[in-house]
Amino acid sequence: MAWRIRAVAAGAAALTAATLPCAPPSAAAADGWRAAPAGAHPRPYFYLEGDPGSVLTDRLALTNPTGRARTFTVSGSPGSGAGAWIVTAARTVRVPARTRAEVPFTVTVPAGTAPGDHPAALRVREQRGAERAVRLHLRVSGPTLAALTVENVSVAARGGAAVIRYDLVNRGNTTLDPRVAVRADGLLGGELRRPAHAVPGDLPPGRRITRTETWPDPPALDSVDVTVTATGAGEARGRAHVSHSFVPWTAVGLVLAGPVAAGAWWFLRRRHPGGGDEAAQADRVDEVPYVDQELATGGRA
Repeated sequence: MAWRIRAVAAGAAALTAATLPCAPPSAAAADGWRAAPAGAHPRPYFYLEGDPGSVLTDRLALTNPTGRARTFTVSGSPGSGAGAWIVTAARTVRVPARTRAEVPFTVTVPAGTAPGDHPAALRVREQRGAERAVRLHLRVSGPTLAALTVENVSVAARGGAAVIRYDLVNRGNTTLDPRVAVRADGLLGGELRRPAHAVPGDLPPGRRITRTETWPDPPALDSVDVTVTATGAGEARGRAHVSHSFVPWTAVGLVLAGPVAAGAWWFLRRRHPGGGDEAAQADRVDEVPYVDQELATGGRA
């Protein structure tokens, strides 16, 4: 642990020495401060690479262009994983007005860590509550595998449109920026062609995300096969499909109403044959002529 204590102590000394005049206020974020990787050239995130057991270093820049001092709390992203391997030179940093401070930090990769990408982030919280997360892409040296699957494809109607839902799963050990293409082919010509397009954000190893695609004008009546194809770096590729039938149930109900009514009429006729003449038969019984009893018996009692 002695080397780790020395690294942090050296970093703490560098923290004070790295304090610099900051950029004009117009270059800051909307609420007046900014957190980003330090360096002469802008970087959207940290990128570090090393072997299991290695100690990697970098610097976080905190820019305060406002007219008052600000106090920040800096730490690795909470939870297990690479965020727990981050140690900052100082956990609490006070940045004077119109100043930029650089905060050194170390990432200690445990021995025996599996090769591949281990994403993390530095969390920066301003004393008044605003928070930033600066991403850290950490790659541990060793064999890498890019693997991507598409799962749980489904289609559901929503108003006059349809929604195609699917899962993207990173089965490898490298972070992917997948692109997705959607295709639908129908028996009656209904089709959809959506070329490959980027999915917002990246997909770290072992992560699953659920995405949806809106189909604004699906066929009113057809059976379609929907195929979702995802591709990523390193020849990662996944594909899955599902069949779905579009049926206008209101129209089907109207079409079936006629046969159902005819069937009901036939059933009733079978159960009551001649039932429609019962009233006429009753009328004929009432019309039987009266026979005089005395005439019928020849006057005999």
